[in-house]
Amino acid sequence: MTDLIVDTAPNDADRFFEPSSKIWQVNREMVLLLAGGRALLMQLAHPKIAAGVAEHSRFQEDPLARLYRTMSAMWSIVFDERTQARAALESVERRHKQVRGIVPGSEPSQGGAPYDAFDQELLLWVHATLIDSALVAYHMFVAPLSSDERIIYYSDSKKLASLFGITEGIIPATLGAFEAYMSSMLLSDEITVGPMAKHLAHDVLYPRPWIFKPGGPLFRFVTAGLLAATLRVAYDLRWSARREKMLALLATAIRGLLPLVPAPIRIVPNARAAEKAKRR
Repeated sequence: MTDLIVDTAPNDADRFFEPSSKIWQVNREMVLLLAGGRALLMQLAHPKIAAGVAEHSRFQEDPLARLYRTMSAMWSIVFDERTQARAALESVERRHKQVRGIVPGSEPSQGGAPYDAFDQELLLWVHATLIDSALVAYHMFVAPLSSDERIIYYSDSKKLASLFGITEGIIPATLGAFEAYMSSMLLSDEITVGPMAKHLAHDVLYPRPWIFKPGGPLFRFVTAGLLAATLRVAYDLRWSARREKMLALLATAIRGLLPLVPAPIRIVPNARAAEKAKRR
């Protein structure tokens, strides 16, 4: 992947993205982590990704570690100086080098198919779930973005995709094309929740480390609510009109309280450090 990292702004100061960028404005919000479970379950719904996670990670012991590593890498790439950002990219590449194998034949979809973490289509799906989940979470828990703002954010996200080694030719060119890609993937045979995905999803929704247990019910509720209805059904997650209303009330409460939240809690650490350095 390192060879594919594109320095799209060689004369730009010391970061890949500036504080004035839309991706900076959106991704600095810690509350976007509320959509982390959604992104994980969307990724695991791809049998090749589920197989890679099951066979090449200690997922059962700490299922949220993968989300933490992914978000840490993304925060570094968006907010840190280029030296640190490149180190984060190289770390992702090293982890991916060993991730290849065969989807178990017991899976109803793509059983026996080979998978490789550097597969462009898999890289695109993982990236797409994170971008889509960020947009969903920001809209629900921070503030709605205008159509133009969503377009600018998506334009920034294409640069992020290229930094992760995704070739330009397969990245949806426009926000509309991206939304069409997401819809088509969710309706395709590529996204099929099999036994392996359900098993891994249980580990995500009911993590073993005791520190996560108090927040477990809220995490499961928000994750189910943010998922597309088709995936919610596929993962056997209960939902109802009453729960939909409760989620709307929760979102309203979070949006109202967010301005009162202290920066060390509200803003992701990489963004906070970068913004503090810029003020000096």
